[in-house]
Amino acid sequence: MEILRVENLSKTYGSGETAVSALQNISFSVKRGEFIAIIGPSGSGKSTLLHILGGVDRPTGGKVFIDGTDIYGLDETKLAIFRRRQIGLIYQFYNLIPVLNVEENITLPLLLDQRKVDQAQLSEILHTLGLTDRLRHLPNQLSGGQQQRVSIGRALINNPALVLADEPTGNLDSKNSAEIIELLKYSNQKYNQTLIVITHDESIALQADRILSIEDGRIAKDEVIRG
Repeated sequence: MEILRVENLSKTYGSGETAVSALQNISFSVKRGEFIAIIGPSGSGKSTLLHILGGVDRPTGGKVFIDGTDIYGLDETKLAIFRRRQIGLIYQFYNLIPVLNVEENITLPLLLDQRKVDQAQLSEILHTLGLTDRLRHLPNQLSGGQQQRVSIGRALINNPALVLADEPTGNLDSKNSAEIIELLKYSNQKYNQTLIVITHDESIALQADRILSIEDGRIAKDEVIRG
């Protein structure tokens, strides 16, 4: 069952002689529950691709379908709601709200949506992430690994169709990096959530079901690691 389809995606920044082509006619699809790693050199277009898949940066051309919805056919308000409900985004730099505690940061997408927090689900996420005893802590009272766990919890709280992670271990030591990837794989397998991770770490990429190699804004290789 296809969860994501990308058709002839392109992104150009600037115009005329100063125009920079970040993505050039990229097309691929992803099955529900797949774990995809995206690799490539700096400046190859990886993060641009992820931000377009996540609905935070509009493409110059092409289409993105998530669970059958043409997301860039939506107006800004509907796209914001769709993104909040169907896409979980995890960044390298955590992007937590400094004045909110762990529970408030994790449940923020629900509160913005004016939806009730499922306490059983929240408890399960906190337990899985090892954050049960950090509920009232602010981000500056947490380690880097704990902050990234909070950002994972925030990405998962809405049961999104798609979880997108941009270098999620980029700021962490090897022990925390391994734990974060295990947590992402756990949610991918337990909840059948589709996971797309940008990484420079070959050992992480090799744990994926499939690796997309991006070079100069194009897919250079699409390699199935495990079926």
